[in-house]
Amino acid sequence: VQLQASGGGLVQAGGSLRLSCAAAGRTLSTYTVAWFRQAPGKEREFVAVIRGSNGATYYADSVKGRFTISRDNAKITVFLQMNSLKPEETAVYYCAAGRGLIVSSLSSGTQYSSWGQGTQVTVSS
Repeated sequence: VQLQASGGGLVQAGGSLRLSCAAAGRTLSTYTVAWFRQAPGKEREFVAVIRGSNGATYYADSVKGRFTISRDNAKITVFLQMNSLKPEETAVYYCAAGRGLIVSSLSSGTQYSSWGQGTQVTVSS
């Protein structure tokens, strides 16, 4: 499945952004969709995931209580609402999709078969 991530931009510390991840021409209803991010010079890190089977969500500890992953009723788009953003969260944010993932592997990027192109999020101090 081809993914398109959008919604990034420049925001001040403490501000909010909403990222979107859409699949071209199809729904994501059977896919588990996750967001990852990668800052310059750092490894890619898991941010959040929503399971296709039951809509269960999981978050990295660093974003719990501030970020929310969700999907629209048609299951075409997955969103990442990011509140109270911090400068250290400046990164390229990627969405990824996969099927048949088990809970213990949801935060592992290697388990996802499809990736979007990334959207830049810059948080100024």
